[in-house]
Amino acid sequence: MILRSGIPSAALAGVLILLTAAGCTSPTPRHREIRIATGSPTGVYYAVGNAMAGVIEQDLPGYEARVLVTDASAQNVQLVLGKGADIGFTQADILVDGGTPAPELASLGRVYDDLLHLVVPADSPIRTLEDLKGRRVSVGSRGSGTVVTVGRLLTVAGLANADAVDRRELNLDDSVQALSDGDIDAFFFSGGLPVAGIKKLGVQTPTRIVDLSKWAGRLRRTYSDVYVVRTIPTTAYDLPAVATIAVPNLLVVPASMPDDLAYNLTRLLMERREVLAAAHPAAERLDPRTAIATLPVPLHPGAARYYRSVKP
Repeated sequence: MILRSGIPSAALAGVLILLTAAGCTSPTPRHREIRIATGSPTGVYYAVGNAMAGVIEQDLPGYEARVLVTDASAQNVQLVLGKGADIGFTQADILVDGGTPAPELASLGRVYDDLLHLVVPADSPIRTLEDLKGRRVSVGSRGSGTVVTVGRLLTVAGLANADAVDRRELNLDDSVQALSDGDIDAFFFSGGLPVAGIKKLGVQTPTRIVDLSKWAGRLRRTYSDVYVVRTIPTTAYDLPAVATIAVPNLLVVPASMPDDLAYNLTRLLMERREVLAAAHPAAERLDPRTAIATLPVPLHPGAARYYRSVKP
């Protein structure tokens, strides 16, 4: 420790001893750490989570924030449940796999929608999902939301057999590199618009995004109503607009999180959304009116208290 005082060190030591004996010392401030489980460094979760960490450290005295790079949704949920993270970004469909979500989980709000991208080279003969038969395809990394959504999509399309599609479980960065190198024929990634890795790839290598919209109805009937159709606009990647499957994103926390902390985190999420949107345009969709739609996970009571306080 560097002493910044004009008092001689010996005299200062004596003063400290006297203060300690009298019970007058001030305890060293302790900062609680908020761990935010995100995803790939080139994905949307990481960009928004990193901005959120900065907002927490600036606006919540006594708290420090740390961003965790993960395989995304599925791993994030497990980290929150296992107390390895305090906040996690996740696709809603991860939470409707074989029953009701764990009661230890709650949500701070719905943040934006993830859109499923099927990316191929511009000159690829792949025009539909069915054209993936026999092709080398990255379906997302193990532990991601992408790999879950794609697994369900291939099932309803009759492509779930091991010999139907040559599946590779690569994260976004590795998928981009593999497509660029010609090591795979296509890759899936589910993310908010625009996905930086996909946008960067399009600058270096001409690409195309395949329409997946016709499969949304089958996914809804087979798995969950969380699946909807959304359009990837031309402005996202300077490509023709294309319809695809979308699923809401939630910000989940332990149900045991103190109410006041959940309230303040939700407040920062909504009231500092311009900072988050500066980090990634997907955060521009944050809106208290839609954030309360967090099924299948209930709102945390502290988050619900914040939303009740917001004037319509």
